[in-house]
Amino acid sequence: MNYKIYKNVRNASWQCLIDCCITSLPTNLANVCNYFNIRIIESSSLKVHQLMDNERGKIMNYENQFILVVRDTDPICIQRYTIAHEIGHILLGKNISEYEAERFAIGILAPACVIWTLNIHEPEDIANLFNISITSARIRAERMELLYKREQEFIRTRGHSSFLQSPLERQVYQQFKPFIDEYKNKFRGSN
Repeated sequence: MNYKIYKNVRNASWQCLIDCCITSLPTNLANVCNYFNIRIIESSSLKVHQLMDNERGKIMNYENQFILVVRDTDPICIQRYTIAHEIGHILLGKNISEYEAERFAIGILAPACVIWTLNIHEPEDIANLFNISITSARIRAERMELLYKREQEFIRTRGHSSFLQSPLERQVYQQFKPFIDEYKNKFRGSN
């Protein structure tokens, strides 16, 4: 993905968190869906089978409302990722690439600035805190390691952090600040 597309998707995920007033984790996707007037329907509740065997979710438009059908036999962490992925298709346009929708999903489910602030490195910790699958958490952890290395280089060469450079990212960080502080205090208290 070229940087312009990456930046657009990244900014869209931040804007989504801001617009939906998401302030704690795991991300409340019901709030996101309510904000954007997206209705979620569990596939097992439908009389007619709407999902192909290889589909986890599907977007339909009915009477000017987006309907998101999700395979409710999948584990909750998979359903959450599917919902976030499909929200990405809705907000960014149905014709965006699958990679762009994946990038959007991880951006709203596991914001990098929160992971960075909490200094989380292990995929298991990411999976647990953000309620995402271990596979998604491993991918996020790999990306975070690149961001942590970039962070060290920024500090060494420029004297400041590579995080919180964007006004949108700073706003996301500020929204999550009470949650971050509470999480840090809870973690300190358990040691």
